[in-house]
Amino acid sequence: MIGKVMTGKSFSGCVRYVVLKSEATVLDSDGIRTDTVASMVADFNLQRKLNPELEKAVGHIALNWSVQDKAKLSPQAMAQRAREYMEKMQIQNTQYLIVLHRDREHPHVHIVYNRVSYEGKTITDKFQRRRNAKVCRELTERHGYYLAPGKGQVNRHRLKGADKAKYELHDAIRQVLSKVNTWQELESLLRGKGISIDYKYKRGTEQVQGISFRLGELSFKGSSIDRSLSYGAISKQLEQHRQQAQLMPFGSKQHSTHGQTGSSFSCTSNGRELIPDPREGLLSPTTGQTADANDHHFKKKKRRKKKRIRL
Repeated sequence: MIGKVMTGKSFSGCVRYVVLKSEATVLDSDGIRTDTVASMVADFNLQRKLNPELEKAVGHIALNWSVQDKAKLSPQAMAQRAREYMEKMQIQNTQYLIVLHRDREHPHVHIVYNRVSYEGKTITDKFQRRRNAKVCRELTERHGYYLAPGKGQVNRHRLKGADKAKYELHDAIRQVLSKVNTWQELESLLRGKGISIDYKYKRGTEQVQGISFRLGELSFKGSSIDRSLSYGAISKQLEQHRQQAQLMPFGSKQHSTHGQTGSSFSCTSNGRELIPDPREGLLSPTTGQTADANDHHFKKKKRRKKKRIRL
């Protein structure tokens, strides 16, 4: 189950799109007449006058399920899930309209609601997209709906605008990230794909707090593209790649003693004892400590003199 959250200014345009779609069916409503489109629009607009300063009074949410959930979803069940969704999203005490669409293969409904409540108060949209993701996940798990393992099964050819750009960024970054060990290498390869990186710094310092990726005129936070693409998550992946690159000669390559340099160990052909590399003092990829730091147990501890108590 996935929700797409939108806000707008025109009830007329939103209601007409939702209700006049081919084979659309009104499943449920509250506070509005549903005999004609004109009646719906008039009732929504009448209530919005209770809070004339709210410019974007139109709330619009599309709830989508997987094709694999079809057998579990009757129109009544979808209406019930939509009401449950609104309650958890704190969309309450206001007018709403729930409409079933059949223009796609997967089951989906549209919710149109008034952001001006019956009491004239504003129904907030603050952090709404974050709450949407959490609520959809919760309802999916609670009712046993299909949960896709990742972004790999999204129908990218159907995406448009910002959603399309976000998935293009996801695919390009994931592809490049597997080949690099440093941020500089990542920036260079992404630049070749027309993608730039913007860093967010802690105020007054050079400490990086976050990251955004830009494609054309659109920019997205790394974490909003995917959790694995936040600054912290990418930094961990790059560190793992560097450690794997340092460990590679130990586990997968053997070097002979015929004058080669840069090997971690040298070995004779008859299997004699390995000769340690002279670069022992370098940072150890497995412990993150220098050789000197590991030699502490060879050093003699100084004996502390006991203080004598004089009478």
